[in-house]
Amino acid sequence: MALQSMTGFARTEGACGRYRWAWELRSVNGKGLDLRLRLPPGMEALEMALRDIASKSFSRGNIQAGLSASASEVKMEAVVNRDALDAVLALKRDLGDAVSDAPLSFDTLLSVRGLVEFREPEEGADAQEARNRDIVDGFTAAVAALKTMREREGDLLFGILASHIDKIEQLTGIIEADPSRQPEQIRARLATQIALIGDGNALDSDRLHMEAVLLATKADLREEIDRLMGHVAAARELLSSGVPVGRKLDFLAQEFNRESNTICSKSNASAVTAAGIELKVVIDQFREQVQNLE
Repeated sequence: MALQSMTGFARTEGACGRYRWAWELRSVNGKGLDLRLRLPPGMEALEMALRDIASKSFSRGNIQAGLSASASEVKMEAVVNRDALDAVLALKRDLGDAVSDAPLSFDTLLSVRGLVEFREPEEGADAQEARNRDIVDGFTAAVAALKTMREREGDLLFGILASHIDKIEQLTGIIEADPSRQPEQIRARLATQIALIGDGNALDSDRLHMEAVLLATKADLREEIDRLMGHVAAARELLSSGVPVGRKLDFLAQEFNRESNTICSKSNASAVTAAGIELKVVIDQFREQVQNLE
């Protein structure tokens, strides 16, 4: 299963009997799968089957699916309300000589409200079943087209996210290799600072070494670097897993950000701080793209 983004569009259309139909599907980002169906009156019974079809292809995204259906030719039939007709004729008989005994004209009968109704003829069960089956097949085709578009977007996201992960690994390596993290460098910098503020002999070499080791321990980034490298490996594994991983990668993005914040707060060198800030920028870009991933 390829990676999918959560954005896409698809349209399918067709005809069955005297009916023409068209499906339009639009998908945008969402925390879960939210399928919103707009069906013409009388087709609500299709909803369960349509939701089942969509859930087999998508796990996340707000999807709007609209169906339009219309008859290519309009046929009408006249339906006589027999009860109303019998009531009118009975009334005429009851009134007897009070009204004309001439037969009721056709125009008079048509003028009686509710006596004659003009409407489209009802479809037979077989015709309705064939039409509904064709419409469901059209929805299946639209879902497949939407999935294809989301997978194309997913392929593009894969390349972008992979490059961000490579950059995170590169910057982590730069931080790890920076000489300012070595106790010797910290000791030399501490000695220089002490010399600038006064008596350079106030601390003997042993005490200076101990202070340097203490500062190095407080500023040690080994744990953060190891976790970043572990997250890099996990992110690559998720990208290659072939299953929906948007939520898991979003969690990893938060962990990436947590470690980069700690690195910047512990940094005792401008080069490490600069790499940490750049790391935060890349992580923000990574997380922004992950929001589009299923």
